[in-house]
Amino acid sequence: MSPTDPPLVQTALVWLDLLGIAVFAISGALLAARKQQTLVTFAFFALVTGVGGGTVRDLLIGAPVFWVHDSMIALACLVAAILVWLAPGTLWQRAAIDWFDAVGIAAYAVFGAAKALRYGIDPVPAAMMGVITACVGGVIRDVIAGEPSIIMRPELYVTAAALGSSLFIALTLVGMPLVAAASIAFVAGFGLRALAIWKGLALPSYGLARDEQP
Repeated sequence: MSPTDPPLVQTALVWLDLLGIAVFAISGALLAARKQQTLVTFAFFALVTGVGGGTVRDLLIGAPVFWVHDSMIALACLVAAILVWLAPGTLWQRAAIDWFDAVGIAAYAVFGAAKALRYGIDPVPAAMMGVITACVGGVIRDVIAGEPSIIMRPELYVTAAALGSSLFIALTLVGMPLVAAASIAFVAGFGLRALAIWKGLALPSYGLARDEQP
């Protein structure tokens, strides 16, 4: 985000960033809940999931790592962990992690791509930065928890992040206002991921069609 951006643009990007952090932090805490862990583990999972993708993005584009310079971000992750800890376990269905992830990847794919553009990154790698921002936190969460990573399954996950970030880049390149482009890209990314969760949509796996032939 640049100080020269219009106030509406700055506000929209701030809210996208906070939305991505919050829902990813909650998804990390939810996994700790499913594993019946302590509050400390809840907080750790919330933090690494909430800031993991953005940390990798900032290191790659040469930006200051965002949460290191803003104590409110780590605090927000801690609050998310405490809220999940205090809430009745029956409130969180098993699919809750998937739905929080769906919101998170849509928001963070757009925000990650937008931040990369503002640091002078070319459009194609900027779109990739959106995917990294959206997906790496969940990958770190799953690896630490010993869970099969979602990106190792054919289910549409990275694809939804790629749709959101690429569509945002494309719309801004043709001159659409940033807020409108971000809104459309967010809805598209979330919509594809939601459809994948609801209908079980997946990409074809390598060799599957060939192996099923008689």
